[in-house]
Amino acid sequence: MWAFVIGCAAVTAGVIMHLPMFAMARSMHYHLAGMPMGRTMTAGMALIVAGVLVAAYGLLPRNLAAQRASAADIIVAAPEDAPLGVAHWSLMGVLVIALIIDVMKPASLGFTVPGMISEYGVPKKTVSLVPFFALAGTVVGSVVWGWIADIYGRKASILLSAVMFVGTSICGAMPSLAWNIVMCFMMGAAAGGMLPVTYALLAEMMPNRHRGWSLVLVGGLGAVGGYFAASGLSALLQPIFGWRILWLANLPTGLTLVLLGAFIPESAKFLLARGRTGEAEAVMRRFGARARKAAPIAVSRSLNSSPLSGLHLFGKLAALSICALSWGLINFGLLLWLPADLVAKGYSVGVSSKLLAESALIAFPTVFLAAFLYSRWSTKFSLLAAIVVTLAGLLLVLRLELAGAGSPVLPVALLIVGTNAIIAIVLPYAAESFPLRVRGRATGWVAACTKAGGLLAQALTISGVALSVGVSAVTIMVPTLLSLALVAWFGRETRGSDLRDLDADNGQIGHAEA
Repeated sequence: MWAFVIGCAAVTAGVIMHLPMFAMARSMHYHLAGMPMGRTMTAGMALIVAGVLVAAYGLLPRNLAAQRASAADIIVAAPEDAPLGVAHWSLMGVLVIALIIDVMKPASLGFTVPGMISEYGVPKKTVSLVPFFALAGTVVGSVVWGWIADIYGRKASILLSAVMFVGTSICGAMPSLAWNIVMCFMMGAAAGGMLPVTYALLAEMMPNRHRGWSLVLVGGLGAVGGYFAASGLSALLQPIFGWRILWLANLPTGLTLVLLGAFIPESAKFLLARGRTGEAEAVMRRFGARARKAAPIAVSRSLNSSPLSGLHLFGKLAALSICALSWGLINFGLLLWLPADLVAKGYSVGVSSKLLAESALIAFPTVFLAAFLYSRWSTKFSLLAAIVVTLAGLLLVLRLELAGAGSPVLPVALLIVGTNAIIAIVLPYAAESFPLRVRGRATGWVAACTKAGGLLAQALTISGVALSVGVSAVTIMVPTLLSLALVAWFGRETRGSDLRDLDADNGQIGHAEA
């Protein structure tokens, strides 16, 4: 604990050492381009790096090989009929806030682009390097943090991600575009790990009967809330403090995330593996869970609950990956550049941000509808319906572009409805679709694909390929239609299923009491 606290303090101090330079630029509307970096800022950057390493030392476990071996045959799960208690609702509330903070960081990219183009005096394709490397960081973070979560524990990876969040606040004080690119890559790496880890943790804590709707509700509220928070902050603060304030907001929000870590329980399985039996029992009592020891006891099962393997496993992974890729093309392609396009058409930064905030507000009820359909109707067909709605949104965006006039609120709102339904469903669906031993990594891979679509869109801009909104919409329809077909073919119903069935080996599953 002492190492983690010292590391957090060092990172916070390092960020604060960058604020005087931002404050001195008040008379220039907070333009820092071309200003030299002082020794205080350099020392602050070194302090941030050292602080992250010290915090990591305090969080990551020792004797890793022995812990993994002892955890291999432990199963922790809540009974099917376990009621939801205060602990479950509190965990859901904390994770919603955590995801809002997480999602608003990459969502802020689009709102900073017009300001960067103006301040640095560079073309759009040059500024595209910032979102490109930020998204590259999220891809790396999604894979790496999923791996860390499988090995080191869910809570430790969430807290370390939050500490890195705090450190990346200095992106708002970087005087050169090159330093902005570096720091935005680090911001993306920190942000990329939150979603897969959150879904994996929640999937393991919730009873089967409540798992589906709770995953979708938490993920959907986090996604819509993050985009609304980013557009709202931009509308309120950017006209006063400039685009840099959206990065500096990482300091208070990141520290909030660190403090919320106190309310996030560590995985009971992880605690048992470390020999912290008393703490594990306390967590299991709070969440109505119990520990079991895996044993090769054959059980009868229906075709729907057979172990996921071979072509079905990789087919489902491909289906969800392409679906996630399509989402990334829209969210980090069309929607990312939309604020800049609106400004180019004559809208002010404040007005364009307000229009997008209104669109996000319209999409807000979608989350509850998606959660209801996912839990009460079908997990598979809820995802298919979300993809269909997204296709309809792309068609309306194409129609708007061909007409050459009209308000973007309704088309963008429909796109946000469809895409937020997808992101609210696809990662929970992935978390429910893969065995425990690869759940974090598989969910992390699908999460990485959501960012890979944005990488592709930004790479086209950087290379000088200028696609109109209409052509972009038509292009994105291709993988979206492909994902619709693959999910329909390889997807299978997970509503009410037991996640332990996915861990079966050659038709055998462990259900013996530990």
